[in-house]
Amino acid sequence: MSTHIGARPGEIAPLVLMPGDPLRARWIAETFLEDARCYTEVRGMYGYTGTWQGHRVSVQGSGMGQPSLAIYANELFTEYDVQAVVRVGSCGAMTERVAVRDIVIASGACTDSSMNRIRFEGLDYAPVADFGLLRAAHDAAVARRLDEAVHVGLIYSSDSFYPARPELAARMVEYGVLAVEMEASALYTLAAKHGRRALAICTVSDHIVTGEETTSQEREQTFGAMVEIALTAGVSGAGGFEAQA
Repeated sequence: MSTHIGARPGEIAPLVLMPGDPLRARWIAETFLEDARCYTEVRGMYGYTGTWQGHRVSVQGSGMGQPSLAIYANELFTEYDVQAVVRVGSCGAMTERVAVRDIVIASGACTDSSMNRIRFEGLDYAPVADFGLLRAAHDAAVARRLDEAVHVGLIYSSDSFYPARPELAARMVEYGVLAVEMEASALYTLAAKHGRRALAICTVSDHIVTGEETTSQEREQTFGAMVEIALTAGVSGAGGFEAQA
């Protein structure tokens, strides 16, 4: 059993959906998975395994921020041999090109975090999504006729929910960044380190420019289109790893 997840060997599927909110993890399991079974409640960070259209899938909460996500991603990759993680989270739109409830599929993740600066001794590492998962997610959105509300591009993983220098984020927009969240950069980096696959799909829960926002209950329970895209992409776009289940 790992330190923070505590599941037994074989309880976690090779494909994991990872919301930040553990209550969203529970909602996803209860809403989308069949025969979902809770394998962890350690520190209130719920994890479940069930099936979706006959495929084994797990859902694991990560908490907020890159340090918290890194704990769970490291343990999933090293202790449970997870092959692909798809983050299903919320984000804040940074440009009027993106509206509340739109979906952002992150092709790459910029960051203000020092985690990669320390890891790469000051070099700039560019954390990017797995292309197979990215392509499958976009195809799933098009198949559902959601392509006008789905954006593929850069996301900004910030270490601060309440930044001391919010004006600096505006520079990110000038270089094409669509939205801000707090986890994708660490996920993409750790997946690369361990030779695994990762993708971040985020629903816009609030808008930095217009001030529009959703409620906490809406963020927890109404982002179903994102989850369906993630499940479809995870099952179809991860290169057949499911045979290892």
